Amino acid sequence: MKIKKYTRVTAFFLAVCTVLLMLPLSVRADEYWPDGVKTQSKSAIVMEVNTGTVLYEKKSHEKHYPASITKIMTALVALENADLSDVVTVSQNADMNSFAADEATCGIKAGDKITLSDLLYGLLLHSGNDNATAIAEYVGGSMDGFAEMMNKEAAKLMATGTHFVNSNGLHNDNHYTTAYDLYLIFNECIKYDDFVKIIMAKSHTAKVTGNDGTVRSITWEPTNFYATGDAKKPDNVTVIGGKTGTTQLAGNCLILLTKDKNDHPYISIVMKADTKPLLYKDMTAIVEAIPENN
Repeated sequence: MKIKKYTRVTAFFLAVCTVLLMLPLSVRADEYWPDGVKTQSKSAIVMEVNTGTVLYEKKSHEKHYPASITKIMTALVALENADLSDVVTVSQNADMNSFAADEATCGIKAGDKITLSDLLYGLLLHSGNDNATAIAEYVGGSMDGFAEMMNKEAAKLMATGTHFVNSNGLHNDNHYTTAYDLYLIFNECIKYDDFVKIIMAKSHTAKVTGNDGTVRSITWEPTNFYATGDAKKPDNVTVIGGKTGTTQLAGNCLILLTKDKNDHPYISIVMKADTKPLLYKDMTAIVEAIPENN
């Protein structure tokens, strides 16, 4: 009986060790962080990608609505489950006219044929809700089916404070995440060269074949203020790219990939800023506080 008991104990110990090894490294580095750096937004975090070190954190496990930052998970699930060269036929649900005037769209219409690659560019650069819907229906069969795939991916990444109900981030009380979970998701996204290539793009022109066979071009540009020139770029890092998100209930949100002069990558997230100027003020403050000799 002792052998069986020890076997059970050993099996339990090994199972615990396995789970711990799967958890993301989350070393704190408060001693490196400059004094006096504060943010007014509800949540924020700065992570060193190579080590998983938390450089700055403010209520990063508090749940918030992510708005269009949701679309990084949409892109991740698409990259994992489909080919960029796939041609997608746009449904009526994804038609630009199916969305409210204040909901961003990329300009695709029912019956259009467009590659998944082009859909992802419009999704991440211009934040098109129409593109997000087209991607969800193509990859997941339906919006509900795709949301299930998103939640399975979140569980795999141990993003335990996250639940998605759609691919675009339009408000739903049951659609939420945390700053730390967004780090986990974005950290997985940037492992894909195609994802990084997209968020780095200054613009992208897609070729769309209409229902009548005519081909038209649509050009999309990034929405974040560092890319548009509406906010001064941080002094000590290079902004690679990121994703914005804004709704009335989510406030203003931003996730950003930067690199320092030694080419070390960092992921920075600010959630629920009251205004866009405050969003970029907070983001610049935490990014510029990254120690140069870290």
